[in-house]
Amino acid sequence: MNSETIYNPRIPYNNLPPLPPQSEIENIVILKKTISASRALSELKGAITNLPNPTLFIDTINLQEAQASSAIENIITTQDELFKASIADKKNDNPATKEVMHYKDALWYGVAQIEKRPILTTNLFISLVQIIKENQSGIRNAPGTQLKNPVSNTVVYTPPEGENVIREKLKNLEDFIHAEDTTDPLVKMAIIHYQFEAIHPFFDGNGRTGRIILLLYLKMTGLLDWPALFLSNYIIEHKAEYYTNLRKVTEENNWEDWIMYMLDMVEQTALKGRAQIAAIENVMNAMAAEIQQKLPKIYSKDLMEELFRLPYTKRNQLEKAGLGNLKTVGNYLKELENQGFLKSEQVGKEKLYLNFRLLEVLKGK
Repeated sequence: MNSETIYNPRIPYNNLPPLPPQSEIENIVILKKTISASRALSELKGAITNLPNPTLFIDTINLQEAQASSAIENIITTQDELFKASIADKKNDNPATKEVMHYKDALWYGVAQIEKRPILTTNLFISLVQIIKENQSGIRNAPGTQLKNPVSNTVVYTPPEGENVIREKLKNLEDFIHAEDTTDPLVKMAIIHYQFEAIHPFFDGNGRTGRIILLLYLKMTGLLDWPALFLSNYIIEHKAEYYTNLRKVTEENNWEDWIMYMLDMVEQTALKGRAQIAAIENVMNAMAAEIQQKLPKIYSKDLMEELFRLPYTKRNQLEKAGLGNLKTVGNYLKELENQGFLKSEQVGKEKLYLNFRLLEVLKGK
């Protein structure tokens, strides 16, 4: 069953209940969980803010999120291939890698829009899916959309049908997102994600768009300054629970299990994110000390930041960062490779240099 599937609601498809839910959504169990999830998120936010350069690891985290979010849709590419594609001039012919890069582009587009105007709208959702799919996708406007179990070929969910109906439900979602109420923002986030996936407004790309909306909502509400939460990996690791809990809302109006799942996703992802940032900082500091000792003439704080921005770098990147002309920075990279800090690889007509220590941390080694 694909990742954008929600199970059979046992109610007519256009009767997807409007928001807010007409049931208790903030009991003692949920509120207790919001405290630990909010604390973990706050600690991650603080760890990023306290970095000498808060933007340093954001591209790397976003690429990991893009890869995992796309993998949920069975769009598979490796981290190594993705990191190369993000910096190499060579045209990438791998369709999966290109789709993952489109996801990253859509996320950053959304971030830029939220910074200009902190509001989530149907038009923004459409823009996101158009960037993800690299086409002019719009709201579903043809009847007959059915989501099927790929094994049994049975219909498992029929989403709302008719463009006007879908737009009405999205307008209700917008109103809920921006309503001034006392609902905990993380609880609200869980409800927003369920409703968007249940509306299923597009022919394709609903899952990826929905996960970008999660990150944009956290930024919009001030819970995170940067979209530095690797959410999709949690869904991959707990995929069966994700669909089971979606089904419980749809069929049983059981919001508690779904909200608890989403809160745990935020908490565990924030804790892992903070640990990964600390691990990268440790490796960066250790490598900086070694370079400063072995190659004092080329060492600089700016050089270290460029080497840890992404696992791969190249001469042009260092030149753009103001570290010297192409010949000078080329010599820097050669010396770093000779001393065992980097490994070079020819990609097309250019040479990329891999910070293998950083890649090992990102792969959890």
